[in-house]
Amino acid sequence: MRIQRLDTLSDLPAAEWNALVPDRNPFLSHEFLSALERYQCVGEATGWLPWHVICRDERGRLLGAAPLYLKFNSYGEFVFDWGWAEAYRRHRLPYYPKLVGAIPYTPATGPRLLLAPDPPAPEDAARAIVEYVLEEARRRRWSSIHWLFPPPTELDRLQARGFLPRLGCQFHWRNRGYRDFQDFLDTLTAKRRKNIHRERRRVREAGLELRVLTGRELSESQWRGVHDFYCSTFQRLGGASTLTLPFFQEIAETLGDRLVLVLAFAQGREVAAAISFRGASTLYGRHWGCRADYDSLHFEACYYQGLEYCIHQGLQRFEPGAQGEHKIYRGFLPTLTHSAHWIAHSGFRQAIADFLARETPAVREYAQDLLQHSPYRDEVTPDAPAVAGSA
Repeated sequence: MRIQRLDTLSDLPAAEWNALVPDRNPFLSHEFLSALERYQCVGEATGWLPWHVICRDERGRLLGAAPLYLKFNSYGEFVFDWGWAEAYRRHRLPYYPKLVGAIPYTPATGPRLLLAPDPPAPEDAARAIVEYVLEEARRRRWSSIHWLFPPPTELDRLQARGFLPRLGCQFHWRNRGYRDFQDFLDTLTAKRRKNIHRERRRVREAGLELRVLTGRELSESQWRGVHDFYCSTFQRLGGASTLTLPFFQEIAETLGDRLVLVLAFAQGREVAAAISFRGASTLYGRHWGCRADYDSLHFEACYYQGLEYCIHQGLQRFEPGAQGEHKIYRGFLPTLTHSAHWIAHSGFRQAIADFLARETPAVREYAQDLLQHSPYRDEVTPDAPAVAGSA
């Protein structure tokens, strides 16, 4: 096997990379990742330097790949290690740069080791990539490697190579074969049904109209407005809006129906937008912005329209983004997420392992406690296994 490192994904044909991507995952697509690079959403200015790794066989066939980034900060990862970085600083040790296997600014679970569906030995390709990354980290004296939001199968591979597992908690919805939105509501308690009906009624009474569109259906002026909404949320919360308008305009064309938007109109004028992405089986809510404060519009645009879309399209999951305990009352239940961390310094590795030994049961207990607030009438809730096991 031959390992190669890429400073830009544009060096690899899109068809080769995309052949490794399962479930039409939009974030792992060549179109999404290369557009991040092309329009300076990642790079030196943002602290996300592309450091992708691919694996070929002796005939040159692509067997595996990993989207990787050399990081000079911890922004946009959603697995928080600021405390670890601060501990290194106090001991006058460099924490940055570190290597991260992740999708920039995207807390969505998905493969981080992309493997050809029919290679003779997929485990060999995965092992070769991980071993190469570990060797380079040691040689370059990087502090750490972090694989963020991998599926459980990859977690096992990484743990076998000395990575420390870490748990997180998000709130996901699963489709139980609902016929329509009312069928979903019928599975909820009367109190939660009444609350959702009230929130949706308030949006209607405000005279707001909502439309679900794909990226290609928006005009150039509408995309400028959507990008303004996106930026306004970061301005209000004090963050950095790293995704540029040209980035969105390009993926609107290249991703097609995998970019899904909910636009809210008041008297024919756009007043809010929710940006989501979809794969073959999952909808991912990502960004939201509004021009003014409308009662319950956030819930309608970001949650209820997405739920209706999933039911209508037959999607099995809806991941509406990180955090947000208020999502529970709207049908999204606590679901464990994963990350894996390799720490070079033996003393800090032990300290972080001790921290994770305390954090892990606390995260499980947190998720289990939240599950007691499930809005579903069933005694056994649809996501209960995810709390006990994996996402």
